[in-house]
Amino acid sequence: MKAAVYRTYGSPDVIRITEVARPEVADNQVLVEVRATTVTTADWRMRASAFPGILWLPGRLMVGLFAPGKPVLGAEFSGRVAVVGSKVTRFQVGDEVFGFAGDGAHAEYLAVGEDAAIALKPAGLSHDEAAAVPFGGLAALVFLRDFARVTPGRKVLVAGASGGVGVFAVQLARHLGAEVTAVTSTRNLDLVRSLGADHVVDYTREDYTGAGPVHDVIIDTAGTTSFGQAKKALAPRGVYVPLEFGLTEIFRSLTTAMTGGRKVVIGINGDRREDLEYLAGLLERGDLRPVIDSRFPLDRIADAHRRVEGRHKTGSVVVTVEPPEALRLVA
Repeated sequence: MKAAVYRTYGSPDVIRITEVARPEVADNQVLVEVRATTVTTADWRMRASAFPGILWLPGRLMVGLFAPGKPVLGAEFSGRVAVVGSKVTRFQVGDEVFGFAGDGAHAEYLAVGEDAAIALKPAGLSHDEAAAVPFGGLAALVFLRDFARVTPGRKVLVAGASGGVGVFAVQLARHLGAEVTAVTSTRNLDLVRSLGADHVVDYTREDYTGAGPVHDVIIDTAGTTSFGQAKKALAPRGVYVPLEFGLTEIFRSLTTAMTGGRKVVIGINGDRREDLEYLAGLLERGDLRPVIDSRFPLDRIADAHRRVEGRHKTGSVVVTVEPPEALRLVA
């Protein structure tokens, strides 16, 4: 099968489209014929070894100290079940599915455990749209609901509101009953309004901290601010939730946890199947929608990496995968 492979860290040019062995399917796995995937911020950081601050060494140890341990990136996917393992009960051949695999989705085929973050694709979504959901949608849901504990009536500010996570954070904060302020650039003001933001701030013209200590939650989806800046706009018991964090944020989370005032809350998303199914329900009802920045075919995936690395994308950068040669379907 064709896959986007990187054997060394570096620029997008280290990625090569090459033939690799198709994954073997275990008894509890399904083989997905990938139709669409994405390049995320995580893919860029792993490919370039661009882990922030003190996280560089842990990141490098996780991915591969001297060379990538898993040469095929790609976390999000949407496609069609081509093979099911002998113990699989949740899916059957021909099902259209989407999900979060962690790695390996930048290829024609992907093996995924049936109990992993994989669900039936909402019928009203294309594969491109479905692939744009899991990474940002799951992160936004868990950070808002579980870490920030957003409840109805809370005032939530989303920094980086037009990014891959931000577009879902705006929508999900509204779904959770919050009053939402979205911070973005001039060209994306109408977009974030259409996603449900109650208030918008154009960061090129206005400093959101000038509003004073009014927000119960500030979630920074793209490393655009710091606790020192954000706390000016936080309510006395407000929380600052950075998705990108380093030693400073870790230290702040420990020290502020011991006080009764403003807090830094950090965490790592677990990517649970139940949460993906929850998002699928919202998508089915039209309560959530993906935003696609651009599309690239698999053989131009290096250009997709460049788009993400530029850090000015709106929503998700999708990589489309042409159907491979016919595979004999095994029930």
